[in-house]
Amino acid sequence: MTRLLTLIAAALPLLAATGPAASAASAPARPYVPAGVKAGYVVLDRQTGRITSQRDAHRRFRSASVVKIMIAIDYLESHPSVPRDDLALLGKMLRVSDDDAATSFWTRGGRGRIVERTVRRLRLTDTAPPPADKPGFWGYTSISAADIALTYRYLLDRASPRVRDLVLGHLRNAGQCGSDGFDQFFGIPRAVPRPWAVKQGWSGYGSTPPARCRPTAAPSGPASGSVPDAPEQAATPPAGQGVPAPAAPARSGSASVVAAGPVPDLGHPVLHTTGLVGPGERWIMVLLTAHPSGTTWSRSTAQTTTLAKQVYLSGTS
Repeated sequence: MTRLLTLIAAALPLLAATGPAASAASAPARPYVPAGVKAGYVVLDRQTGRITSQRDAHRRFRSASVVKIMIAIDYLESHPSVPRDDLALLGKMLRVSDDDAATSFWTRGGRGRIVERTVRRLRLTDTAPPPADKPGFWGYTSISAADIALTYRYLLDRASPRVRDLVLGHLRNAGQCGSDGFDQFFGIPRAVPRPWAVKQGWSGYGSTPPARCRPTAAPSGPASGSVPDAPEQAATPPAGQGVPAPAAPARSGSASVVAAGPVPDLGHPVLHTTGLVGPGERWIMVLLTAHPSGTTWSRSTAQTTTLAKQVYLSGTS
């Protein structure tokens, strides 16, 4: 397992150099990215340890709620014993993407220090905390498809069973309706047959759902139509910095923390769909997208779901 992780970690930094020709050789058809849309994606076959589909895997996007996976990992690895109230908050944050729960853990964990610890522990290369003038905005964390693929790989192969089972257990049971009434079944949940475990992210579409979420039967395969969702921008955090959780011990060869820079694609809505897909959760699939300013929610979700289907087929066929 250690050798497999090493191979995967070595493969991901090379993605940018493989180029379209290498991807075309291993995929039945290259997914079509609509004009004006920026996309970074990775499909990783856990059985072979090979990257089976990729595009701009190291391009940075603002994280929106995808960073909640890192927040959960950092909290659990810093707290051997978790109070019952925090267990409930973790469930809300991961299953129904509750922003208040994320802000609570973010503030108590030291805000950007959470990201810095995660970068070192998981050996990420593209992830960076929010800018210094936006410390409370966890959704402004910079991520890449390659780093999120490594985050899932960490959960599967390196995290303790306690951390792995709690985080992935919630992602396997992600609710269709977010805690604020938005529907978060777009991308993977609408494009890929079950089983899957997902964490979604979105930002820049306003704060009011176009329609109240009403749960439907769990999709068993691709579905047509768009699905509304909620903006994943952190609310202004409570006053105070909170008590930072202890940092993980330094590891030889661990990654250096990337300095925070400008927020990626600020002013452009982003929509992300990430998770484990296929029988036995064989594939890790990460699709991050940024859309032209002013793009409606229905158009963004429709485009992202269509692209997710193509990415899935290109990486698993």
